[in-house]
Amino acid sequence: MSQPKQLRQAVLAALYGGAALAALAPSAQAQTGEAQVRADVVPTVSVVGSRRVGNASSTETPVPVDFIPLTKVAEQGGQFDLAQSLTYISPSFNSTRQTGADGADLVDSAALRGLGSDQTLVLVNGKRRHTVALVNLFGARNRGNTGTDMNAIPLLAIKDVQVLRDGAAAQYGSDAIAGVLNIELKKSLGCETILGAGEYSKHDGKNYLASAYCGVAMADGVLGITGEYANRGRSNRAEAGNPRIIGDTQVKNQTVYLNGEFPAGPGKFYLTAGAQDRDASSGAWARGGIGSDDIPSRNSAAMYPDGFVPFINGTINDRYATFGYRSTIGDDWHMDLSQTYGSNRMRYDITHTLNASIANLDLSKGGKGISPNAFDAGGFAFRQLTTNADFSRFYPGVLQGMNAAFGFEYRKENYQIFAGEPGSYIDADGVGVGGNAGSQGFPGFQPGDATNRNRHSQAAYIDVETDVTQRFKLQTAVRYEHFSDFGSTVTGKLAGAFKAADGVLLRASASTGFRAPSLQQAYFSSTFTDFISGVPMDVVLAPNGGKVANAAGIPKLHEEKSKSYTAGMTWSPTTATSITADLYRINIDGRIVLSGRFDADNYPALGATLSALGVGQAQFFVNSVDTRTQGLDLTVSNRATLGEGKLNTYLAMNIGKTEVTGVHAPASLKGYEDVLLSERERLFIEQGGPRHKATLDFDYTLGRLETDFKVIHFGPQTLGTFSGPPVPNQHYASKTSADLAFTWSFTDKTRLTVGGTNIFNVHPTVQNPDETDNGFKYESVQFGLNGASYFARLSHKF
Repeated sequence: MSQPKQLRQAVLAALYGGAALAALAPSAQAQTGEAQVRADVVPTVSVVGSRRVGNASSTETPVPVDFIPLTKVAEQGGQFDLAQSLTYISPSFNSTRQTGADGADLVDSAALRGLGSDQTLVLVNGKRRHTVALVNLFGARNRGNTGTDMNAIPLLAIKDVQVLRDGAAAQYGSDAIAGVLNIELKKSLGCETILGAGEYSKHDGKNYLASAYCGVAMADGVLGITGEYANRGRSNRAEAGNPRIIGDTQVKNQTVYLNGEFPAGPGKFYLTAGAQDRDASSGAWARGGIGSDDIPSRNSAAMYPDGFVPFINGTINDRYATFGYRSTIGDDWHMDLSQTYGSNRMRYDITHTLNASIANLDLSKGGKGISPNAFDAGGFAFRQLTTNADFSRFYPGVLQGMNAAFGFEYRKENYQIFAGEPGSYIDADGVGVGGNAGSQGFPGFQPGDATNRNRHSQAAYIDVETDVTQRFKLQTAVRYEHFSDFGSTVTGKLAGAFKAADGVLLRASASTGFRAPSLQQAYFSSTFTDFISGVPMDVVLAPNGGKVANAAGIPKLHEEKSKSYTAGMTWSPTTATSITADLYRINIDGRIVLSGRFDADNYPALGATLSALGVGQAQFFVNSVDTRTQGLDLTVSNRATLGEGKLNTYLAMNIGKTEVTGVHAPASLKGYEDVLLSERERLFIEQGGPRHKATLDFDYTLGRLETDFKVIHFGPQTLGTFSGPPVPNQHYASKTSADLAFTWSFTDKTRLTVGGTNIFNVHPTVQNPDETDNGFKYESVQFGLNGASYFARLSHKF
């Protein structure tokens, strides 16, 4: 094992838990048992990004891969879920808790390198994981995107996370534009339990966690079972006198996961299965009471004389299962056959609310002005079935060794929208009469919004890794994929690694990629009534291919196309220090965006067409934006003896910039690019995440006491305003947060950790609340808006 990789693994193991990876077996010997090849041959890996069987590495790859063990994070970390934990470990990774963003408050989207959450592919044990049914429509992050719910998997179930920071669509298919996250689950013998608690310094947002893992011997194999209950309380940072609730969503998660592998004939049968039920509740915008303009349009004096805050409650059911069989064909070919199922279902229940039109109708008929105060507002579901057949073989006699792999994939997807009960959307007293239609906070889906859509895709790939010489490795891949709804695409990848000297590896890659439009983007439909200058107006988020979209000349959605490039190195200047640096560039053409609202004022010709269809304003998903993302990833790790103890230091940094390089309106919308993509929407794409981010961690162990001090720097962000120019944009200055934790090991099996996150109580830059997306004095940017928190964790292994 080379010094850079050995050092990084030791430091990462000390900081984030788990033993360092096993030393690399030389490639030929690992595959055939033949005589050992020379140690300076570039090693080969089986982590994400490679299909060679049998070896593992975290750094010596043709493309950059972060290997993050999660044992210590689960036992001692200050964050209680996967998305937030990775946010404070990997600078390339971003996940922001939204507030005031409707359904986006209930699911934390995650993304790499400042791109959208649906441009990062998530795997579990190397198999594609499904996305959520939600498409984000509001909030400062991932507007118009779907994504994968990282928090549906309990931390204690996870062995490690591998972050492939490179385009990989040619290897794994759609969505792998920004990179790939592979979540490896545990299947080791032994049991462990963790109890955790925490709260913010304001004594709200209380977190409680009870999690247990047990790996049991079964059928000559091991089955790992993880159960978790997590309860996160609501936080509120609204100023005194403001009836709104600004802060964390209330969340209760009940989760169970299984992961096992068992001998079966000449091979092994494996399975992964997980289920999570989540009850979440977020406060919507407040409605005023008597004396405000909200009566009778949005409130009833008889029901909420002092005003009220509606609650958007979501019941989310997430299911995941993979069944597969790995074996060999003859003595040379490795075979992996698998079937994966994933589903995500969200149902909205709006409480502490009313339908103002029902209340106003009741009042006009001599009643008190009463409406029901809770409504089933409908919801949506997404289901995905993926069948894989993968084959690989190592040829030791081709040059210095060559691994050839090929495979096939069939995927079927279904997306549904369910209508809510009539009271959640009807306008009982008539359009424009007095009370607004639908449940306040979130109007229900109407029968016209309901949909049930399917599609399928087939794919085939070839992947070849070759040790061309003792020092030079070459990786090539090509993939063909056909989708039933938009057609075919072919992508390719070329990557290489060159061992320039002892401890120095140079690497580079070039690839093409794609992301298929999600069914959620293609068929999401929502109709509600808005009031523009006091005039009621039906607003439609029109599905692709529907009568409104067709009348507006919106073309059928097609795939986003990308070109990705990386160039970097790993270097060990001393036996105690390891450095990696990787430059990257990602060009994306035809990104799918949610348009601005088109109406008779900003587009008279289209406005007349919409009016004839009974629509006042309309929005669409459309392939219209080209972007360029480029930057630098840097890591530095060091281990040293300090006094009687051991000090491990790790620095990781991402400096990146995304720019919109072109806006291409459909022919029917030419000349109206500023409506299609306003400056505000452009800034959400370019700066939804900080432009740079760095984590500096110091972990010092002395006897039974371990001290961990982490500094997290978040770069600046600039976001738009509701009013737009000439009102100045929202500028968020760079901010630096810090976490501190102390762990006492009573025994090798029992540990207690106490600590704090954001211990200096840092907050984002204050803005004009009338111009922010959530109506608060700052958006949910950088590290959030809640301030300092404190926590304790007790772990015990059996």
